Amino acid sequence: MAATTSLKITLPLEMAELVRAKVASGRYASESDVIADSLRALAEDDAAFDRWLVEDVGPTVDAIDAGREKTYSLEETRERLQSRISGMVAGKG
Repeated sequence: MAATTSLKITLPLEMAELVRAKVASGRYASESDVIADSLRALAEDDAAFDRWLVEDVGPTVDAIDAGREKTYSLEETRERLQSRISGMVAGKG
């Protein structure tokens, strides 16, 4: 069994009620299990975000800096999006 420690936490009423409801549903054996599972999910989200930054954002920024990737101004992007939306709407009409 993993080592444990006791913490005292304070939650907003809505979150405390959610924790209790999860236990009452039978999905979790205790309030601690709900918090532990939530923290595991948060850690997974953080890791996925970090991977996205390293694997997608970083290389894209590098490509832009090296001139291998075309960029558009905010106004150009709005115009391009509006054109695509208009085309999609026209195709449905």
